[in-house]
Amino acid sequence: MNRNHVLSCSATALALLAGVVLIQHRVHAQGRGPQPPRLEVDPLWPKPLGGHQALGSVTGVAVDAQNHIWVVNRGVESLQTNEKGLSLSPAASQCCVGAPYVMEFDQAGTMLSHFGGPGQGYQWPQVPAGIAVDAKGNVWIAAAGMEPAPAAAGRGRGAAPAPGGAAAPGGRGAPAGGAADAGAQRGGGAGRGAAPAAAPPPADAHVLKFSRTGQFLLQIGAPGKIEGPASQTTLNRPAGIAVDNAANEIYVADNGNHRIVVFDADKGSYKRSWGGSGDAPTAAGGGPYDPNAAPGRQFRDLSCVKISRDGNVYVCDRTSNRIQVFTKDGKFVKEAQVSKTTTGAVIGSQIGVLDSRGSVWDIAFSADAQQNLLYVADGVDKKVWVLNRSTLEQVGSVGDGGRLPGRFNGVGSVAVDSQGNLYTGENLEGKRVQKFVRR
Repeated sequence: MNRNHVLSCSATALALLAGVVLIQHRVHAQGRGPQPPRLEVDPLWPKPLGGHQALGSVTGVAVDAQNHIWVVNRGVESLQTNEKGLSLSPAASQCCVGAPYVMEFDQAGTMLSHFGGPGQGYQWPQVPAGIAVDAKGNVWIAAAGMEPAPAAAGRGRGAAPAPGGAAAPGGRGAPAGGAADAGAQRGGGAGRGAAPAAAPPPADAHVLKFSRTGQFLLQIGAPGKIEGPASQTTLNRPAGIAVDNAANEIYVADNGNHRIVVFDADKGSYKRSWGGSGDAPTAAGGGPYDPNAAPGRQFRDLSCVKISRDGNVYVCDRTSNRIQVFTKDGKFVKEAQVSKTTTGAVIGSQIGVLDSRGSVWDIAFSADAQQNLLYVADGVDKKVWVLNRSTLEQVGSVGDGGRLPGRFNGVGSVAVDSQGNLYTGENLEGKRVQKFVRR
């Protein structure tokens, strides 16, 4: 037997073994309730944007009633210098410029419309976050802001600059924590008793509503105006939103206030709110996460809120690695942890202070009538978990870490169209949207 024939037989045997393992996995999984569909990445979705446009860090993906896919991203502020040469003055290269902040695509990946950026009557977010589209076609965007800079260790200088001279919130010049650091230097520096400067309030503390063509309609909250978790008019770095079309209500994952808060979707007037486990929210929230401790009652970091067809409210408590489920009036129903040992870090980068912690960044329901499955974007572990929605037990996963099609780097957003196709958005340095076609 020649060497080539031996190699061929070995490869065939490995392939057969791999097939057996796959079949065994499927048989084992069939005993655990509804099963994930077969999903294949479309490596050419979406179509090229044209005009040397480069997509920034994607912070939200949603599907509307027309099966159009809406994407919100941080635009040019999140691009590195070598990615935005045409945006510099003078231009540093022949490529690129930031893509529009909000884009609408059809299922084939053609961009149909776009809008976003500063305008009359409202404040555009420093960091736009979650996106939702209501039954009337109106587009809602949360203003999540940048993560506060990590504290420096033992020098009395307040917040430390991010490594590499990270941009200030919004990427507009000063290092993160720079104001506190400069104040300490004026006071004599380390060891001279200078008090750390108080961190400024987050600039992003609001939610915006636009028509599908980008006409401004409503703003809830005001940038920089923070009044705590009991406030009925203000927010604090809201990160996710969901619309209850039947009740004409908007649900907000009010991250900085550690609560879910509900407003009238037309007037913006306060309706109700609650904290983790249905308790009253607290300013301190759940505190540091310990994977070996029992789950706390309060929310730590809220990154999404979604409403199922059967009327339950699902909340992403990201750094708690947890999903909590409530009735629409805030009564606690159940909870489950996903990849409970996942931790992560708050880090500095060229685009600012980035929060890369926890396993539950966003969720989406499957397209079947009962919404039997729950897709969970896990930006740290770089995959999408698939859960049995009834039991919240894991039944599969999609993707893994990497930059090739079908893999992820910071997957933070998920959405599903009416045909069961899955759409993902990658935050941080991922800067990509992908489509996984249901087969």
